[in-house]
Amino acid sequence: MEKHKVILFENKEIHYWEEGCGKAETLVLLHGFLQSLDVWSSIMLSYMRTMHVVTIDLPGHGHSATYSDVHTMDFMADAVKAVLDSIGVEKCTMVGHSLGGYVALAFADSYGYMLNGLGLLHSHALADDEQKQHQRDELCRQVHTNRAGFIVDFITNLFDESKRTLLASEIRELRDQCLETREEGILAAQRGMKARPSRVKTLARATCPVLFVYGKNDRRIPIELGLSQAMLPQRSEVLLLDNVAHMSFIEEKKYLKFRLYNFVHQCYAILS
Repeated sequence: MEKHKVILFENKEIHYWEEGCGKAETLVLLHGFLQSLDVWSSIMLSYMRTMHVVTIDLPGHGHSATYSDVHTMDFMADAVKAVLDSIGVEKCTMVGHSLGGYVALAFADSYGYMLNGLGLLHSHALADDEQKQHQRDELCRQVHTNRAGFIVDFITNLFDESKRTLLASEIRELRDQCLETREEGILAAQRGMKARPSRVKTLARATCPVLFVYGKNDRRIPIELGLSQAMLPQRSEVLLLDNVAHMSFIEEKKYLKFRLYNFVHQCYAILS
């Protein structure tokens, strides 16, 4: 995308993009680990005539600055809040993919009054257990040793094996985007995810509708985990997708576009 806008957050740049300004309904999309706001381009272009859509390069990703050795989820949520304040967003539906879901939950914890809807794409509210923390340490060592090789393998494995040939060009494009992610940003995000607290109580006290989206073949997020957490909010929906792994907005792009579009409208209808 060439339409990036910039704000200064703690004296460094955070990049974002918005379309459909002036519309009553605002959707905020938060990307996953290694990715950038560019991953949402097709969804933004689909929605821009009917709603206000905001995407953000999270700290250490895309064109946004890296701030420290550790980017906590709360720090990233504060960066998102700074962007929304700068463009005058008071209420929104926020949808986060994977890492973006962790950030959205941190945002809900601190700024829940701004949300009329929350979407978690292949994400969850639990803290890392000891095994997962060790895995993140190993991942950091891999990144330091062979950043490019790690990214290529990591991105490929996010997709269902049955769709990798069909989506070869999309996977290649995503790899190219992610290869621009700097080592310090990758490491800061991993350390932040390792240190994140449980947000189960955040889900339990959520008053806005929550949409959970999971792929049946996702090796990173077991369906049982998602289903158990979907029981917590006052109002929740679960979307389970066949032959989908961790990247539903690419693997099932057409269907997910439609479902997210309806979810935003439903959230605003409930609010009004």
